Amino acid sequence: MAEWIAHLTDDFEIHVYSQDVEDIDLSKVVWHRIPQLRGPHLLNYLWWFLANHMCRVWNGLRGLNFDLVFSPGINCLDPDAVSVHIVFAEFVRRVQSELTFSKNSVSSWPRLLHRKLYYRLAIFLEGIVFTNPAIQLILTAAQSGKEIERFYGRNGGFPVVSSGLDHTSFNPSRCSCLRVTARAALGLAADRFAILLIGNDWRKKGLLTLLRAMRELAALPVDLLVVGRDSPEPFNGFIRDNRLEGCVHFLPPRKDVEFYYAAADLYAGPSLEDTFALPAAEAMACGLPVIISTRAGASELIKNGIDGLILDDPTDAQLLATMIRNLYGDIEFRSRLGRGASETARKYTWERSSRELRAIFEDILQRKSKSPGNPPRKTPGSTTQ
Repeated sequence: MAEWIAHLTDDFEIHVYSQDVEDIDLSKVVWHRIPQLRGPHLLNYLWWFLANHMCRVWNGLRGLNFDLVFSPGINCLDPDAVSVHIVFAEFVRRVQSELTFSKNSVSSWPRLLHRKLYYRLAIFLEGIVFTNPAIQLILTAAQSGKEIERFYGRNGGFPVVSSGLDHTSFNPSRCSCLRVTARAALGLAADRFAILLIGNDWRKKGLLTLLRAMRELAALPVDLLVVGRDSPEPFNGFIRDNRLEGCVHFLPPRKDVEFYYAAADLYAGPSLEDTFALPAAEAMACGLPVIISTRAGASELIKNGIDGLILDDPTDAQLLATMIRNLYGDIEFRSRLGRGASETARKYTWERSSRELRAIFEDILQRKSKSPGNPPRKTPGSTTQ
């Protein structure tokens, strides 16, 4: 979102409604700050959903009316366009077996109940927004269109806008320069093979499959670096029972995320559901070999065996372990995949992505201007949520 906004401020007057902002030049946009409600995520989300509506209504009464409302995800019921970063109905179908109280410890029941309620609300809101033909759905990967058709009966007219990449930060030369320092800072010995996973909602990112693969690789000098803000508590029992404590490392996010790519030998993303999976694409730009599941949109960038490896079943830990073992043992294969990944990733820039999004916005505005009863536009305003 920050990159899209930065590339669109010359063409649109942009107003941002959000609880926080990062990496956005506030001299070029108007930020309407929505207060954050402390407590469970579900309650804050409900508050946010109501509060951003109220704030925009209040601003409308004061004469601030927008030509286009764009929402990254479902943050309101009145957008002109929504970028789809997940289809919760499909995700919940895939993790349904994990959402039963009998398969979870009593201590985790409050967290599980929270997840079930949040997912139910998300699916309910998807049913309202995704079925509204007046709302333009913008995909980051084509596979989401099939899921929307399957669950909500809507098809066609879904433009795909792939995420761009910052090639000044993510490139093989920069990672090569950072590698020694990064591995030393993380305590990785020269003979250790480091696998990287980056993201939040680690269950959705396929961490359990990756941990099961690590169990199969116990005889090899392999470390797993898991970067994100999630709590490792739900995975600690598996790690402890399988004696993986010394080779699984939970690490905090950092702005210079290329630091982690530089330290790694492989990026593995066996996502259960991931509309794009930007870290996998960033890893490709850095020249890392990548294993990614078919459930991640970034897999559409990859030709299997040429510039990455694709895992058809994101729960197949045995096959994932075999892929990792092959890459560990074959330096030439690993290097070839990394070179191919870097070449493929160079095609994807934020300039290209923003041009595609700008064209969609202009088409929406043109259609709105021609609709009966729609007054002429006064200002080319746009709001993001």
